[in-house]
Amino acid sequence: MKFRTTAAMLCVAMLAGCASTDPYTGEQKTSNATKGAVGGALAGALIGLASSSKSDRGKGALIGAVAGGALGGGAGHYMDKQEAQLRDQLAGTGVSVVRQGDNIQLVLPNTLTFASGKSDLQYAAVNTLSGVAMVVAKFNKTRLEVTGHTDSTGGADLNQRLSIARAEAVAAELTRQGVSSYRISTAGYGPLRPIASNDSAAGRAQNRRVEILLIPTP
Repeated sequence: MKFRTTAAMLCVAMLAGCASTDPYTGEQKTSNATKGAVGGALAGALIGLASSSKSDRGKGALIGAVAGGALGGGAGHYMDKQEAQLRDQLAGTGVSVVRQGDNIQLVLPNTLTFASGKSDLQYAAVNTLSGVAMVVAKFNKTRLEVTGHTDSTGGADLNQRLSIARAEAVAAELTRQGVSSYRISTAGYGPLRPIASNDSAAGRAQNRRVEILLIPTP
């Protein structure tokens, strides 16, 4: 019981101490690095508690909490820094930056990237991807999954080929801008993964996109 109380107090202190104001929403938030550190600390403390003798359980739990917290916060902190730089670089471009746990998703709308039915990058997209590449090249412990998506208009085979070609065009531009090709994988899903209804023009416009998912590597 004493250990549980101490662990709870440790979590509260870590969360409260690392809360900050989100510059984009004005809301208080806890960084993903802190959440990872808290989770790692708890897991480490439990392992330390279980693996220590009865007389040394407090010491074992503390050592485990410190080690687990360092490991748990590592990937989150790394991606926090990358996310901040991407948001700064992509402000005003129309690219959405979405945090998903330790992953970062960039959503490039088709109005920015390609003309209708084409897979040749527009000039604005080349400029935008140069900013992405500049940040991503500095954070080389990240792999990139580039996926193309279409709306449901037109034939399924054509949409599939178009989504693949667009994903490959984005990947090729990132490579040209200095991101190692070994870090990048591509796929096309045609209309299979909509994010809005295809029953309206606005929904179809949202579905025509390329996504870049940034995933931390060990």
